[in-house]
Amino acid sequence: MKALIETRNRRTERVFLVGVELKTRQGRDLRDSLEELSELATTAGGEVVGDGIQKMATPCAATYIGKGKAEEFAQHCRRADVDTVIFDDELSPAQSRNLETAFNCKVLDRTSLILDIFAQRARTREGKLQIELAQLQHLLPRLTRFWGHLTRQKGGIGMRSGEGETQLETDRRRVQDRIAHIARDLEVVRRQRATQRNSRQRNHWALASIVGYTNAGKSTLLTAISRARPKVAPYPFTTLHPQIGIIEYPDFHRLTVCDVPGLIEGAHRDVGLGHEFLRHIERCKVLVLLLDMAGTDGRAPWDDYKSLLSELELYDPALLQRPRLVVANKMDEPASAENLKKFKRRIRKTPVMPMAAAFDQGTEEFKQAIRDVLENPSAK
Repeated sequence: MKALIETRNRRTERVFLVGVELKTRQGRDLRDSLEELSELATTAGGEVVGDGIQKMATPCAATYIGKGKAEEFAQHCRRADVDTVIFDDELSPAQSRNLETAFNCKVLDRTSLILDIFAQRARTREGKLQIELAQLQHLLPRLTRFWGHLTRQKGGIGMRSGEGETQLETDRRRVQDRIAHIARDLEVVRRQRATQRNSRQRNHWALASIVGYTNAGKSTLLTAISRARPKVAPYPFTTLHPQIGIIEYPDFHRLTVCDVPGLIEGAHRDVGLGHEFLRHIERCKVLVLLLDMAGTDGRAPWDDYKSLLSELELYDPALLQRPRLVVANKMDEPASAENLKKFKRRIRKTPVMPMAAAFDQGTEEFKQAIRDVLENPSAK
């Protein structure tokens, strides 16, 4: 099938984005979501050449967007020589197949795009296993798309099963066997990680976890306050696994700081980072909520993580009782001051600490603030 097997011989894929504004999600800013999707597509190596939006009451069962709109977008994509169409929402296998027929090119959803980025970024054994597992689980119900050229033959004597059906079932068994094998390997790796965490805990060092939206500057902050040197880059998902740094105080215990993978819609439930996040905040003494003031008006990462963990049935209300330090990062950017004012109006009773980690502005104050929280946890 052209959409999934053939790859055009060009350096950069030309990408068209599609978003749907549903009446049931009126509080969602679709334009911000499409801008985020555009950043993800660029991170994956594509060139975004346009986008389209449709307002609907409910998604179409066959093509997600309306049939007329699909034809309109398809004509635009043919004129713009588009290689890949990416939808901002998750598509069913049938919708993906129908849309590829309509667009005559590769069609992906947000989940597929994020999985592709994770596959590019994974470096550790656990990361590679986790991504492969997520990709196979996402692929399993979509295998029929790869075998459209081996269609089931018509019924009748000697014609009751076709080659495509046999090959499809064989592939499903192979994928299921591989999923079971990866799950066993992942369990071994996670036990090893648990042993390492228990070893660090025996040193009786307090743990602070930095949580926030992807590309908010968590790795930059960890670099500024400790000797840790995680990879820092201005694109999403630079950090796929927690990075550890240590802050040493002259007259105080050492503090272990953990940079938790960033939040983004559609990623954690598919790649398992929700469980990873929970494992690294269960034992922390302080939650550092890092806000990107250069982006929108400052997403509240703890609320986002809380919703995510609730969806995954992992949320523990006791986590709300952890001491928290709210930090507004990237205050060197022009729009940051106004965005900070908007954010403060939303959380009037919560103090916010401004800083610019990339320029080492406010790092000493940050270290002292964490120490104050540890010494006086009740004054959150």
